[in-house]
Amino acid sequence: MHHFGGRRRGAMSDPRIIDVRLDERTIIWRSADVEQERRVAIFDLLEGNRFAPLAAYPDGYAGPYKLTMRVEEGRLAMDLAAADDRPLETIVLALSPFRRVVRDYFAICDSYYKAIRNASPSQIETIDMARRGIHNEAAELLQERLAAKVEVDFDTARRLFTLICVLHIR
Repeated sequence: MHHFGGRRRGAMSDPRIIDVRLDERTIIWRSADVEQERRVAIFDLLEGNRFAPLAAYPDGYAGPYKLTMRVEEGRLAMDLAAADDRPLETIVLALSPFRRVVRDYFAICDSYYKAIRNASPSQIETIDMARRGIHNEAAELLQERLAAKVEVDFDTARRLFTLICVLHIR
């Protein structure tokens, strides 16, 4: 008898997100730049991601997942559903640990958008490197914060962080 990662035999494992939505009511502010970030993050996320919740679901369900992200009372809520839309669980994360990195990320993105319009290529590159550095730090923080509930790879964490930013704009 075979066991795959503690799941019962016969349960297929497909630990990835196949659909992602942001709760429109929790998006406070929009701009063309932010919309573009959101589109790119969702596209890249759906192209390839690893998202493996640690909870045991009924019937040994192990993916793929549909994800809805929203902000509720200062917390990030990630509603997970099976491919057939059956609700599985809601993962809740405090957003306070992300406040500084979100603020830094917005500040650098703002500089980046301004730079694209009128700075030299080397200035743009410098700002973009700083932006990537902050984004990487944020992705690592998100991976750590999710570790007890869901395993995600680095690129998935980066794209999820971008979406958290879109939701979290104040």
